[in-house]
Order: sequence, then structure tokens, then C-alpha cells
Amino acid sequence: MSYKIGLVGKPSVGKSSFFNAATMNDVPEGAYPFTTIDPSIGEAYVRVECAAPEFDESCTPSVGYCDHGMRFVPVKLVDVAGLIPGAHEGKGLGNQFLTDLNEADVLVHVVDFSGETDIEGEATEGHDPREDIDFLENELDMWYLDILEKGIDRYRSGYHGEEKDIEIDLAEQMSAFKTNKDEIKQVILALDIGLDPDEWDDEDKEALAREIRKRTKPIIIAANKMDKPVSQANFEEITADEEYEHLTFVPTSAHAEKALKKADEGGVVEYQPGSNDFDIVGDVSGEQETGLEQIREFIAEYGGTGVQQSLENALFDVMGAIAIFPGSANGKSDSQGVFRDCFILPEGSTTEDFAYHLHSDIGDGLLHGIDCHSKRQIGSDHELTHRDVVEIVSTN
Repeated sequence: MSYKIGLVGKPSVGKSSFFNAATMNDVPEGAYPFTTIDPSIGEAYVRVECAAPEFDESCTPSVGYCDHGMRFVPVKLVDVAGLIPGAHEGKGLGNQFLTDLNEADVLVHVVDFSGETDIEGEATEGHDPREDIDFLENELDMWYLDILEKGIDRYRSGYHGEEKDIEIDLAEQMSAFKTNKDEIKQVILALDIGLDPDEWDDEDKEALAREIRKRTKPIIIAANKMDKPVSQANFEEITADEEYEHLTFVPTSAHAEKALKKADEGGVVEYQPGSNDFDIVGDVSGEQETGLEQIREFIAEYGGTGVQQSLENALFDVMGAIAIFPGSANGKSDSQGVFRDCFILPEGSTTEDFAYHLHSDIGDGLLHGIDCHSKRQIGSDHELTHRDVVEIVSTN
């Protein structure tokens, strides 16, 4: 599992419920601040259409599972400790939150769209979910700004002697965010603020910190509790607001997802995570049937409960990650099984990148790859696409 998805949000918005629904772990849930004190790391799954049927085979996954031609590939989901305004100044569990958060590649921000929890996570009515969206972005931006300013101080100290390239000092100061001097220089040029930090005003520095944050800690919004009419009204209003065009919103009901998974485990329903429907196959009371039918209406309206969709949207749409199957032209992964593995790689990965992902020795001895669909040879610099099946030919 090479990717970590960070689950963030203020206390009491259903973040732990989302985590439990995605992983079916027993993390404490409760409508009070800081239910989650330490970060919980669980195994969640993203769906990839299995390649095995295209080769007239049935897969034998080594990790995850396959359900009716849909491969469920494991990813790490991190439920980060509760956030409150002022986290970048150390308030609440701020320092711990930011440290844990930095391990994540992409963030799913769980927001209570019903407006029934205030900015501190306390019960209320009529709270505007925009405030929650804004405060998280602001906390992250101020965190980045603080580190950015340390990089500017580093530059002014003459740390690099005659070599006065601001992007080098900023990249080294911000290396924990998995950025580099080229990316930072691109951002500076795109903002058209010049390469001399002495000419930057506060607004320039804030804009630079914000843009670096957007590139290195992308966010999607899981609009939770969307099974309530007030949430749906808020959703329509906020998603139509031009101020939030840079964000992706996923209508979500963590409660519905967990209820369906528990019912599936209990033999009451047949439900595939992420589906927009299910079948009732067990005995249910009239009250249970009413509840299930309400969930059915919700997932039919929104294309699912949103839990599975949030994870996949974060990884595949926002991050641009791709799923690659190792195989051979006859579909066999190796002598131990068929299509045993499915790996999630960064956007733009090449044959060579895939070889090194499998093993450094395989990468060192790489000769070429084979596109198993076309059975054509592909070079080491060939850029792979989502759901490619690739055989690696290596001297090792």
C-alpha cells in the first residue's frame, strides 16, 4: 500500500464514523470533541475493474479481494486527531495533528453539511459548512506559510553562498511536503511574483504558500450527513458558489455505508461497497425495511453512500494515480496464481518506474516491457495508463 489517504475534519462531524465505515474497524465514535486522540491507521479499498476477464481468467488476489469483476485494492486510511482553529499555533491537538497529517498524500475533509456542529465541534443549529471548509484550508495555509518564511530566512542568511536561487532554499525547507525546487519555481513563475523574495509582500507569500499547499496536500470534501434535507440544501448552495470551484465535493453518508456493510456481514443484504443499490436477502422487521429503503433512495439519488467514492475520487481523480496489473501475455502473473497483484502508481509512471516499484533489482536489469493487451513491446520510458497489464522483461 504505497498511498496514504488522510481523513481530516473538526471534532464530531462523523469522521470516525467515516473511518469505521471505510475500514470496518472499531475506532471509538462519539458526538464530543477529540473522540480520536491518536491517529488510527486502517486498511480501506479502492475499486479497479479487474483485468482478468479480458484474458478469460479468474483472478487470485494476493491482497484485497475481487467481487464480481471488481478488484478492491488496499490503501492506507489515516484518521487524524481532531482539528480546531488555531492548530497551526499549537491549539488543541494542533502540533500532533499537523505532524500526523504530513504523512498523507491526499486529504479527505469530512464536513457536517447539516450544520449541526459548530466550529469547535459542539452541537448547534444553522452552522454554515463553509466555515469548516475555510478553516481547514486556512490552518494548512498558515502552516505552510510559517515554513515558507523559514525558507526565506534561510535564503537571506546566505546558506548557499553565491548560489542565490530562492527555490532551492524553499525546497529544502519544505522537503517534508514532498515538493522540489522545480515545482516551487513553477509556482513562483505562475504567480508572477518574481524570484526575489525581498520584493514579496505578505499577500505574495500567502499566495505562494497556498498554491504549494494545494499541489502537495490536495483536498476533497466528503459532504457528510447528506441523508438530511438541510444538508442537501447546503450542498446545492455551496457547490454553486464560485469560491469553492477549486474543490471536489462528494455527497456522503458514512452512517448509511456502515449500516449496509453490517447488514451485508449479517446476511441481511447483499451489498458491494460503492454500489448504488443492494438486495435484501434476509428476514427484516418492518422498521428495518423502512430504514433500508430510505438508504436505497439516498444511494440511488447520489450514486452510492459517498464513502467509497470519496476515497477513489481522492486517489484517482485528484491525485491522478493509476492502477497497473503485472502479468504476461497469457494473463498469468506468475506460477503462484493469476493476476495476483494490482499496484497503485503515480500519474505519469513509466515502464521503468513500474519495474523499480516491483523490485530494485528488476529495475536495474530492465530490458523492456510488454503491453499484455496488444502483446507489443514497450520501452522503459513508455508512459503507462490506468489498468494497463504489463510484463516486465529484466535480466534480473
